This record gives sequence, structure tokens and C-alpha cells, in this order.
Amino acid sequence: MSERAATVTRETAETSIECALEIDGTGTATVDTGIGFFDHMLTAFANHGLFDLEVTCDGDLEIDDHHTVEDVAIALGTALDEALGDRSGIVRYADRRVPLDEAVAGAVVDVSGRPRFYFDGSFSQESIGGFTSDMARHFGESLAMNAGLTLHLEVTGENAHHEVEALFKALTRALDDATRLDERRDGTPSTKGTL
Repeated sequence: MSERAATVTRETAETSIECALEIDGTGTATVDTGIGFFDHMLTAFANHGLFDLEVTCDGDLEIDDHHTVEDVAIALGTALDEALGDRSGIVRYADRRVPLDEAVAGAVVDVSGRPRFYFDGSFSQESIGGFTSDMARHFGESLAMNAGLTLHLEVTGENAHHEVEALFKALTRALDDATRLDERRDGTPSTKGTL
């Protein structure tokens, strides 16, 4: 395991989560949240960002998918924040657009330590299997708030499966770019000297 890795446990009355993240991974994923489409998105997140990711979640799916998706995003964001440490040497900024058939999604990220979230778009269908489409937006927001990201996401399309998948892929490609170590940089990428 690389130095840029973290394991987070999150226990609430609604979910029980184990999340392990290695930033400098190979894209392997072991994921079980009880929501098939969400597992597919987290696997894509790991694969396209070359992050190694392990997530298990036992959530209150008898109610709906909200707590599971939100709490996994909180745990993953916390793990990302811990794995980045003081963010020394990272690229910091990234901008990615990803198509999937008719859908196009974009992600602009600043790994700044200052959490902000903005979203532009909508989803063409209300749900995909057991996954509520708008939870993709909420996943991005919860991840940003807990990882200390300024994150702008946007999506257009005609099929919610394509829209959400393009969104996850754009997000992870941008995070991969922004969290990479810049061999030219010594220290934190800020004129303040800290993030």
C-alpha cells in the first residue's frame, strides 16, 4: 500500500461502512453496497481514476437508497482527505469532460481543502434500477464537503444511465488528474504555503 492511502469506518443508526482508498493504485475495486448500479459506479470510479477502492455498506435499503449513497460518499470523501494529507506536491486543479453515447458530463475540481459544490443539469429518468438518479448529484456534493474539494459538475443527455455514468467518470478522471504528484513541485501548490 502506498503512503497516500486511508481506511475509514463509519457507523450510524442508518449505515455501517468500511471504506479503504489508495490514491496511487491500479484501479481495482471490491464494492458491495447492496445497490447494483451504485456498485457499478464505484467500480467505474476506481477503474477510471486508477484508485484502489474497497467499500462495504450495510444500509437501510428497506427505506430507500439515500443514506447508503450519502454515507458512502462521506466515508470516501473522508478517506480521500486523509490519504492526501497536507496535499504537498499535487497538481491541485483539473477539468475533465466525458461522453457516454448522447450524454456528456463535466467535472472541474480544485483540491483546495475548501469545500464547495455546484451542479448544472438534470437526469432524464428518475431512477436506474435501485439507484435514484439525483443521488449522483448528492454523491458529488457529499464527497466534496468531506474531501475538501471545490467541485463543479455538469451533465446533459437523454438517458439517465448514460448521464450518471458519464458524471462518475468525469469526476474520477478529474480527481485522478488533480491528485497526481507533480514532479516539478516541492511543497504545497498555493502562494499561501498551505491548503
